[in-house]
Amino acid sequence: MASLPLAVAEQLLWREPAAPPPSSLRPLSSGPVPFQLPPSGPAFLTDEDERTPSGKLKLRTVWISDIHLGTPGCNADLLMDFLKSIQPETLYLVGDIIDGWKLKRGWYWPARHNDVVRRVLKMAAKGTRVIYIPGNHDEMLRPYAGLGFGGVEIALEAIHTTADGRQLLVCHGDEFDGIVLYHRWLAWAGDIGYELLLKLNRHYNRARQQLGLPYWSISAHIKKKVKNAVAFIGRFEEAVAEAARLRGLDGVVCGHIHSAEIREFGGITYMNDGDWVESCTALAEHADGRIEIIDWAEHVRQAALNATSAQITPAQMAA
Repeated sequence: MASLPLAVAEQLLWREPAAPPPSSLRPLSSGPVPFQLPPSGPAFLTDEDERTPSGKLKLRTVWISDIHLGTPGCNADLLMDFLKSIQPETLYLVGDIIDGWKLKRGWYWPARHNDVVRRVLKMAAKGTRVIYIPGNHDEMLRPYAGLGFGGVEIALEAIHTTADGRQLLVCHGDEFDGIVLYHRWLAWAGDIGYELLLKLNRHYNRARQQLGLPYWSISAHIKKKVKNAVAFIGRFEEAVAEAARLRGLDGVVCGHIHSAEIREFGGITYMNDGDWVESCTALAEHADGRIEIIDWAEHVRQAALNATSAQITPAQMAA
């Protein structure tokens, strides 16, 4: 198993826990969790936010996954911009937040990735309930389900009740991926190939940045065009929705396949929050229980276009 990066362990006030209690599917306890940050916590918890609370989007719940901290493909800058822009009551980290697979092959942990960890801890310290459901890439945290670190609760899965009374299974989703479950060597090989595709994506977007163009994911575009990938995503979505149906739930929220989606399968709502490697998306629940996909990369693109349009004078438009 991969170990936590030292910087992350220090920030979470790491302690070696006792044997964890058995975990089963149940609503998370609303009681106190162990290992809270002390009142005189790290200085970054008391730093002034870059944006005032009135300027943040207030949401009931936010789900993000597949950040892959510890890899060059992680879009930490866009993620930080998003996290600074929201004020959720509950934040679900739906797996693959830290990429233990990549860290086992070689060390990569820039300062910006520390900033993401600190931002999440700061949100927890300021009243956001943060629930971390590990995925296959950060499976080293699964033995600690039922415990909490720095105000962040760890669980194998959860049941979320929306404002309008729906019950949703929240899980990473790798348990429904036959390749990960039964052909682990193939999953590792695919991960290496995927990493090469993301490297191409980084070079492509570096060139776009030099030309003054916003971020655009060539890897996500390729994946949507490949017939086998589309077929796999469809089968995955059906399998996850069926699991929610068998448990008597109204829907499911997951990650894993880096493909944001909200769709219905025979009365069961399947929702995927996407990723922060390719698409830079999240799911957000509003006060009335309505859930939508937030495409932050598209939001940033539109903001840049609006800013450019605002700089164009009427005379220039007429010309």
